[in-house]
Amino acid sequence: MNYKNKISVVSKYAFLLALSLTVVSCNPDEEQTVVTFTNLVWQDNFSTDGAPSASSWTYDIGDGTAQGIPGWGNNELQYYTDRPENVVVEDGMLKITAIQEPYMGAGYTSAKILTKGLFEQTYGRFEARIKLPWGQGLWPAFWMLGDDSGDSVVWPQIGEIDIMENRGDQPTVTHGSVHGPGYSGGTAVTKSYELTDGRFDTEFHVFGIEWGPNYINYYVDDVLYNQITPADVTGEWVFNNNPFYMILNVAVGGSFSGNPNANTVFPQTMYVDYVRVYSRD
Repeated sequence: MNYKNKISVVSKYAFLLALSLTVVSCNPDEEQTVVTFTNLVWQDNFSTDGAPSASSWTYDIGDGTAQGIPGWGNNELQYYTDRPENVVVEDGMLKITAIQEPYMGAGYTSAKILTKGLFEQTYGRFEARIKLPWGQGLWPAFWMLGDDSGDSVVWPQIGEIDIMENRGDQPTVTHGSVHGPGYSGGTAVTKSYELTDGRFDTEFHVFGIEWGPNYINYYVDDVLYNQITPADVTGEWVFNNNPFYMILNVAVGGSFSGNPNANTVFPQTMYVDYVRVYSRD
């Protein structure tokens, strides 16, 4: 992994500062461009019980075989469903639950929801307030993919922005990454952020990015912990002028998290309080 020591703190609520700033990080040789995005353009507060809103979310169903990528390309073990046992809105939040059970040839079920074909945007602030599941082999994520509606452009050329990924046995650590041509999978450009007080599975935290031309800033709550620019990647920068859609899921097993073990307790649920997208004024 290519970790960068670019750490700074800004308030995402500095709504009056709708302008570009240059923030000097703790390393005097590094600078970060920070832009405040204040115009709310899309949100889901999960206020209506039942299935996720069909006007906002669709589903990936299965184990990836029908899509030509068994195990979803990562040796994952779950079968994604749209059943309320795996994905439901209740108590004012979205709940995605991974269950250990035999189902359609898999040993686990879970859910993966997307805004693909319903909402996509180029640039802006994308954030979600989430409480994570816990346990070896769990892989919760909040991430984005570039528009892949055409047949000629496929991953990783379309680009992938991982706003939040977590290994379930590391409840204080989250990861933010980008994948593109020449820097995908195990060679993604990545940095981790570790809580010094608290855990991601026992309390809610806000995970977000602020994305503009030639940069992506990564946040946990009010902490700007990384910026990725074209200078950081080893191939083509594919994050300019291309709309991306959002994804929320909980995978089980796979190349990132490893597989569950005898100490992994099921079911495990990821709770999402809200998802919001802003643009610049």
